[in-house]
Amino acid sequence: MKGSEVQSSGLVMTEDDTVLAERLRRGDHEAMAELFGRYADPVYNFCFRRVASWNLAEDVMSQVFLEVWRVRERAVAYGGSLMPWLYTVAENVCRNAARGARRQRALAGRLQLVRLVDAEDHADGVARRLDEESRMSELLVAVDRLSRRDRQILMLVAWDGLTYLQVAQALDIPVGTVRSRLSRARKRVAALMDEGEK
Repeated sequence: MKGSEVQSSGLVMTEDDTVLAERLRRGDHEAMAELFGRYADPVYNFCFRRVASWNLAEDVMSQVFLEVWRVRERAVAYGGSLMPWLYTVAENVCRNAARGARRQRALAGRLQLVRLVDAEDHADGVARRLDEESRMSELLVAVDRLSRRDRQILMLVAWDGLTYLQVAQALDIPVGTVRSRLSRARKRVAALMDEGEK
C-alpha cells in the first residue's frame, strides 16, 4: 500500500508521498521515520542488486537513509511517489560504496599478496639460511683439514678480500707462495666438499 494511513474523523486516509516529501523538506523527524518504515525493504533490495553483498547492502541502505536526511530539502515525489528520488539517492550511494568495496578488495588483495610474498620470502629465507648454515658447516670441516698456513691464506683472500700482495705482506712470504698455496688450498677444499657430497 502506498502512503501511510492516518485517521481523520473515523475515516482511514492514505497520505501519499507528496505530503511526506513536504514534511521531509520541513525537517520532520516523524516523516523520516515513516519514509524509512515504508521504503527500507525496497531500498535494501535495490542496494543488494547493486553491490551484490547482503552485509554491504545493509550498510549501504543505512547510508542511503543518512544521505536522504542530509539532502531532505530536495525530496520530491514523482507521480505521487518518493521511490524515484530515493532510488536516485540510493544509486549514488551504491556507486560510491561499490567503488569503495572494489578499492578495499584491491587493497586486501595487495596486502594478501604482500603477506604471501613476505611468507614466501620468509620461508625461502629460512630455507636458504638453513642451507647456507649446512653448507658453511661442511666448508668449515673441509677448511679445517688444511694446513694452518693454507687455511690462513684461503681465509684472508677468499673470505676477507685481501689481495695477494696484502696477504704476502701480512704473512711475510713471497706473493708467488701466496698464489701457489691459495691454488692448492682451493683445489683441496673443492675435493673435500665433493667427497662430502658423495
